[in-house]
Amino acid sequence: MKKILIFLIFMIAILGFTACSIRKENEPKVVTFWTLQMGDFSDYMYKIIREYESTHPNIQIKWVDVPFSEGEKRTLAAVMTDSPPDLINLNPDFSALLAQKGTLEEIPQKAVSEFNPEIINALMYDDKLYSIPWYATSAITIYNKELFEKSGILRLPKTYKELLAISEKVKTNSGAYAYLPTITENDTMIKILNKYGISEIDDFDSIQTQKVFSMFKNLYEKDLIPKESITFTHREALEQFMAGKIVFFQGGANFLTMIKENAPSIYEKTDVCEQIKGPVGQNDFSVMNFVIPKKAKYKKEALDFCLYLTNAQNQLDLAKKTNVIATNSKALEDSFYNDYSTLENKARSISAKQINKITPQLRQRRDQKEINTAINSAVQSALLNKDSIENILINLKKELEVIE
Repeated sequence: MKKILIFLIFMIAILGFTACSIRKENEPKVVTFWTLQMGDFSDYMYKIIREYESTHPNIQIKWVDVPFSEGEKRTLAAVMTDSPPDLINLNPDFSALLAQKGTLEEIPQKAVSEFNPEIINALMYDDKLYSIPWYATSAITIYNKELFEKSGILRLPKTYKELLAISEKVKTNSGAYAYLPTITENDTMIKILNKYGISEIDDFDSIQTQKVFSMFKNLYEKDLIPKESITFTHREALEQFMAGKIVFFQGGANFLTMIKENAPSIYEKTDVCEQIKGPVGQNDFSVMNFVIPKKAKYKKEALDFCLYLTNAQNQLDLAKKTNVIATNSKALEDSFYNDYSTLENKARSISAKQINKITPQLRQRRDQKEINTAINSAVQSALLNKDSIENILINLKKELEVIE
C-alpha cells in the first residue's frame, strides 16, 4: 500500500510537471520593444502590432515608448541586466558604442537585403552589422526666393565653394547673409569636413582641412556670415531665416512646417533645393535604427518583428504620416518619392534621392562626442584668431589621438 501511494504521488508530480510544461509552451512569447518618442503615432504603431500578432499567435508584442532625452540612459542600464528589452530604437552613434562594448547581437546581412545598401554600409561596425535602419532624414537647402532674386545671382549654389563665391554679392544686394552655418553644433563641422574627404585623424592637420577652416574664418572676418555662427544651433538659425535675415538654411524637410506655422509670409517666398555639397559630392544624413541586445530573451522573434515593422509597406505608411525618409529600397522606389506637387512633397522627394549618395561616410568612433567637442573648440579658436590655423590643427590632431 505504501509503495502504491508513493507511486501515485510520483505520477501526480510527473503529470503536474508535464501540464505545467505544456501550459508554458502554449503561453505566448512576450517580445518587448522600445521606441524613442513615437507616442504621437500610437495608432500607427498599434495597427502594426495587431497585424503582426494576428499572424503570429504565439507572439505578444509589448511596446514601450521612451522619452528621447532618457533613451541612452535607460538603454545603457537595461543592456547591463540579464533581462533587457528584445528590440530597442536608437541612433547609430549610441548603437556603435554598445556594439563596441559587445552588448549587441550581430544582425545577419542577408536579413537586410531589401534595405538601401549605402545606409547598411554606413551602419557597419568592424565589417559587421549590429543594427537595422528604420527611417532616415537628409538635410535639404531651404531658401528665400525673394532675397535670392534681389541678390542678382543667376544660379543656385551647389557647393560650399560656390556659396563662398556669392556670399559678398548676396549681402551687398539683398542686405541679408547668404547663410548661417551652425559650425560648432554637435557634429556639423565634422560632416562638412567629411564632404571634403576628411574622415581620419591623420587628415585633421592636412592642407585640405586648413582650406576648410580658412574658408569659414575668411567668411567670419569679412562679416559674410553672422557672428552668431560661432555659437548658434540650427533652431536659432531657423529663427534668422524666418526673420528674413539669411537666404539659405540647411535642415530637414520638417522645418518647412515650422516656417509655415510661425512665419507664413516667409513661407510664401520659400523654395527648396539639394543640400550644399563638398568636392567629394556625397550628402550627409541621419538615421534611426533598431538593435537587439545580446542578452535579449527572444532575439529571433525580435528580428522577425523588426523586419516586419520595417518592411516596404510599413515604412511607406510611416513616411506618409511624417517627414521621414524610408530606408527600405522598395519603399524608396515608390511614386510617393517622385511627387513635386507641393513644397513639402518636393522637399521630401529631393531628400529621398539624396539617400542614394551618402558615401564615403564618416565612421562613428568611440568617444565621438569628445571628438566633436574638440573639433568645435578648434573651429572657435580659428574664427576668433587665437592662433594660426596650422597650429590649431596640429594641436587638434594631438588631442584627437589622445581621445582615441
